Amino acid sequence: MLNLRIKYLSFFFGLITILSFFNVVYSYYLNLYLNLNTYYISLVSSLIIAIIFYRFENKKLKISIFDKILTIFFGYLSLPLIMCLPFYFSIYGLSFLNAYFESVSGFTSTGFSIFENIKHIDESLILWRSSIQWIGGLYFLFSIIYLIDIYDDNFKKSFTNYLSFNSSEILKQSIKILILYSSLTLFIFIILNLISLRSFNALNLAFTIISSGGFLPTNELSSILKNNTQIVIFSLLLLFSYFSIFFTYNLIFIKKKSINFFYEDLHLIFYYLTVVLIFLLFFSFNTDFSKNLLSISSSMSNIGFSLDYDQSNLNIIYLILVIIGGSFFSTSSGLRFIKIYYLFKYSMNQILSFSKPKNIFMNKLLFTKINFDFKEINKYFLTILIFVISLFTLTILLSFASIDFESAFKLSILTIMNTVNSSSYGLSEFNFYNLNYFVKFCLILFMIIGRIELLTILIIIKKFLFKD
Repeated sequence: MLNLRIKYLSFFFGLITILSFFNVVYSYYLNLYLNLNTYYISLVSSLIIAIIFYRFENKKLKISIFDKILTIFFGYLSLPLIMCLPFYFSIYGLSFLNAYFESVSGFTSTGFSIFENIKHIDESLILWRSSIQWIGGLYFLFSIIYLIDIYDDNFKKSFTNYLSFNSSEILKQSIKILILYSSLTLFIFIILNLISLRSFNALNLAFTIISSGGFLPTNELSSILKNNTQIVIFSLLLLFSYFSIFFTYNLIFIKKKSINFFYEDLHLIFYYLTVVLIFLLFFSFNTDFSKNLLSISSSMSNIGFSLDYDQSNLNIIYLILVIIGGSFFSTSSGLRFIKIYYLFKYSMNQILSFSKPKNIFMNKLLFTKINFDFKEINKYFLTILIFVISLFTLTILLSFASIDFESAFKLSILTIMNTVNSSSYGLSEFNFYNLNYFVKFCLILFMIIGRIELLTILIIIKKFLFKD
């Protein structure tokens, strides 16, 4: 019997209540009454569910990792049901499926939108779209703590000295995440204001950047970023969702600094600088490098933004950057660079061990004294295998729905990696509104699959196909 811990979800329904209240205040403050009643509906609905879920008592004391995964998955299905209400009851006449699609896209930090012209949308609803992303990013980070037992020891050591997480340690780390996440959002908002962005745009973009989302407050990013200084600073801010959310905290507040706290981010810095240098030397002859820098940072952080210019010759490279992704404990998606580095080094050692059997090959990570665990190699390989299976499954499903194979393949990558479509990937003009029901259901499912981490799919498969 399923043992969902819905009390865990009550906190996020409470957050929806708070953000609904803020939208009501914002609407009154700026005299935006067109969709005001819709936020009252989401406020009351989320508050009732939060109270019911919090009061619900589960008699089973111990919960399995399988039940935790299903709880997270249930959250990705149920929370957007409430967050889609302002879309559904708005004056724009959206069907419930379109409203739910928009909500899931925001909550999974993907950014696919059924709105064709953002200029026609009420400002309060634009802010609501961004708020959904912010909650989704926080939900994802909390979910990693909740599912901490499925990750290896090196990963756990990258943000805490405790390998065994009791309830008090989980609460401590969750509070730390909430404070860091909110503080970084405020910091990004302030910086965006300092580079002369409109406060409304800065707030929406701050919500989007920290959550690795894809919603814009306007139709084109080029209408917000006017000069190279703004583009470069904005590109660097995108890296907040690329590195671990604990990176800046550990850098400033940890007195006895251990390499365990920085090993992944050190690799990511080296990887980022290498990619930027390669683009600077080989791919920036015919365009302003600041535009490439934006696409690089955006792809590596799985946000997906780009300025509107032809990048058809670089589409495949940007897609590869999207697939690799960023840090384990960031809001980005992707297969994660450190996993791919583990697999590459392990594979090279295996090949060299046959060609030079008398040699001794080191298994230490670059920049560190940490040895990678061979027990995790199989997990990483199976994660990539599941990604490939998911990618081709979704590509075939989209192709059957009369989407050309190239677009279906690109869209499948972006869906599973939770990255918005843009000119960087040759899909800036893709229309989601006119997709049929089947395609929208497929995209909703695979956006969620991409967000719950592919490693959890292994556990679900094992539960149903292999009995202990």
